[in-house]
Amino acid sequence: MNANLYAIFAARFPADRSACCIETHDGHYYSWSDMERASAKIANLLASLGLAPGARVAVQVEKSPEALILYLATIRAGLVYLPLNTAYRQAEIDYFLGDAEPAVMVCSPANFGWVAQSAFKSGTKHVFTLGEFANGRNSGSLLERAAHQPDQFETVARSGDDLAAILYTSGTTGRSKGAMLSHRNLSSNAEVLHRYWQWQQDDVLLHALPLFHVHGLFVASHGALYSGSKMIFLPRFDAPQVTQLLARSTVFMGVPTYYVRLLADQRFGAEACRNMRLFISGSAPLLTETFTEFQGRTGMTILERYGMSETVMLTSNPVDGERRGGTVGPALPGVSVRIVDAGRNPCAAGEIGDIEVKGQNVFQGYWRMPEKTAEEFTADGYFKTGDVGRFDQDGYLSIVGRSKDLIISGGYNVYPKEIESEIDDIEGVAESAVIGVPHADFGEAVNAVVVLRADARLTENDVIQALKARIANFKVPKRVHFVTELPRNTMGKVQKNVLRERFG
Repeated sequence: MNANLYAIFAARFPADRSACCIETHDGHYYSWSDMERASAKIANLLASLGLAPGARVAVQVEKSPEALILYLATIRAGLVYLPLNTAYRQAEIDYFLGDAEPAVMVCSPANFGWVAQSAFKSGTKHVFTLGEFANGRNSGSLLERAAHQPDQFETVARSGDDLAAILYTSGTTGRSKGAMLSHRNLSSNAEVLHRYWQWQQDDVLLHALPLFHVHGLFVASHGALYSGSKMIFLPRFDAPQVTQLLARSTVFMGVPTYYVRLLADQRFGAEACRNMRLFISGSAPLLTETFTEFQGRTGMTILERYGMSETVMLTSNPVDGERRGGTVGPALPGVSVRIVDAGRNPCAAGEIGDIEVKGQNVFQGYWRMPEKTAEEFTADGYFKTGDVGRFDQDGYLSIVGRSKDLIISGGYNVYPKEIESEIDDIEGVAESAVIGVPHADFGEAVNAVVVLRADARLTENDVIQALKARIANFKVPKRVHFVTELPRNTMGKVQKNVLRERFG
């Protein structure tokens, strides 16, 4: 049997291929037949480029049905999909291009000039755009090139261990790591979630998440594709629009920020949710007050789950059974989750320790980083998540903290070391520390604590504006605090817990 993820999806598409697969916010329909034929055309175009097996296709485009079709075409053609956050700036893209060495780069038309320049400089031979210029002209249009290709394509045979995607997840050292996910990693997780979350073909997913993220691409989209279920596609989250469309939906997935904003809309309530079967939250901790207020307002209970770029989903509260606020539920079927102390001994229920995981969903390792990969796995094959948590007596997991200082803001991972390096490069800065502080909307807000050189006269706005030109907006600190020195322990390590207490 062909283990190619696309082949697994296609075998489960509805018998009636004329049925709607994707409906857009502005009323366009894409049938299952459209998805098959359009992905065949793009797969044929990619095949015509003579790429080596396992070649990477890097993609930084706005969300659209065509972006999802491009993803399907890439894995269908036996290539490796590399999604990139649309907020990344040139310096960040330069790094990914240099590290992953993609054969193909696909970008938004507005960025074609600088992206093409960076891509060609790094050795990428093929650069396309996805989308239209305002004047209708689109230099390097992927869709124009693919329009002339046949609409039939025999899906390339792949084994379960062959790579399907690489997702970059920043490291605490500031260097981004490419998590390598195989066809089996992704298909096994889709199958488990299909059963555990009780997906049905008549479900309708209201899709408001981005497509460059595990949550929107490998959890939400895969869930609908594996089930043959319709999606209503929104280009981005908009609380009034979501409130209006929930009546025509049965499943919604969001980051905690989405639920906070829905509850802030007075039109949102039980009537808007009358046809809903399931609300799922992830990518960041959901505040207990949000969990409780949502129950009171809608009569429904949000299902929280836990996953990572390296593993897709690991645990989940049940569809049938108690969903406990403040927990991410038990381990999913086929996934082993354990908590160990500093001496690598198993922790008893209620004891806090390091979370380690194992299963078919766990990634193949970090791209071109064998030493880092070996370091992150135990001798018996468990992946060290870097998260800290505890199980209760019934096996429900609670995430207590993160051993690697990760900040999750609005569902996006932010790694302090990367931002500290950028701040320290600003003229007049002596040193800095970046922390996450509680935020009602984003879950955590990025804050910077800065020590200036004796003669410097920088303001908070100076630092923020300098960073906005260098890094993605979600990484830019919401606040910059100035201090005369950073608190340190006897080993000279900055005590970020002290900074969180002071500025949180």
